[in-house]
Amino acid sequence: MKNTLFRGAGTALVTPMREDGAVDFEAFGRLIDFQIAGGISALIVCGTTGECSTLNDDEHKEVLEFAVGRVAGRVPVIAGTGSNDTAYAIQLSLHAKSLGVDGLLLVTPYYNKATQKGLIAHFTAIADAAELPCILYNVPGRTGCNLKPETVAAMADHPYIVAVKEASGDLSQVATLAQLCGDRIDIYSGNDDQILPVLSLGGAGVISVLSNPLPAETDEMCQKFFRGDVEGAREMQLKYLPLCHDLFCEVNPIPAKAAMAAMGYGANVVRLPLTPMDEGNRERMLGEMKKLGLL
Repeated sequence: MKNTLFRGAGTALVTPMREDGAVDFEAFGRLIDFQIAGGISALIVCGTTGECSTLNDDEHKEVLEFAVGRVAGRVPVIAGTGSNDTAYAIQLSLHAKSLGVDGLLLVTPYYNKATQKGLIAHFTAIADAAELPCILYNVPGRTGCNLKPETVAAMADHPYIVAVKEASGDLSQVATLAQLCGDRIDIYSGNDDQILPVLSLGGAGVISVLSNPLPAETDEMCQKFFRGDVEGAREMQLKYLPLCHDLFCEVNPIPAKAAMAAMGYGANVVRLPLTPMDEGNRERMLGEMKKLGLL
């Protein structure tokens, strides 16, 4: 069995920004503390939700360094260091390692994509160089590149390839992944509306956007399932399903940024080519947040 990075909910953190678009480190620090106080199981920094695509190299490094320092070992910190350039991903991963992160989140190459053979070579090269636990991130809706279960199985015995964040939305694929890999790979749901289904297939938890506003509740959903309270976990999944849908009614992290801004964590600012949330969608989401007592 692989060394599990975490069991439960890991938050794919937004990167709070000020009105001028600069990173708001004061709000980021408060957000990290809010997450840990809520009992979150891990924090994922500089992922898709953290707008890694529009953070420049210096900002990427500063955000990671700040997060590691603020967390101070209280929960695992997992750094998004994936790229469609293998050499660049290795560079980012080695820098993240030097800062003291606990693991890496590596998205499948986008735009240039890769064959399944190329994916094995890409991820193996990064894992060999970094020598840190690596979570492979499959999100074909964004990348145009699907990481097949058979491909993961071919890498499952690598000592540093320990998990997959599955955001294909295809539960049949998740089931095949679980069947082929068994306990050699941890599986995390990459979709908040599929937490319970993925747990039921043997998943270790979720890498979550929902847990930005709801860290305690999202992690507790997982812990209830692990304790055998499947009905309680099911009730929570269904209770928070409307907010899950609201958080993905526009491209992530547009709604997540609006939600966290409403809760006082930075401004409602995203970097181009993303634009602020449609006002009608925002009002509907804020209405749901009020129902849940978040505002």
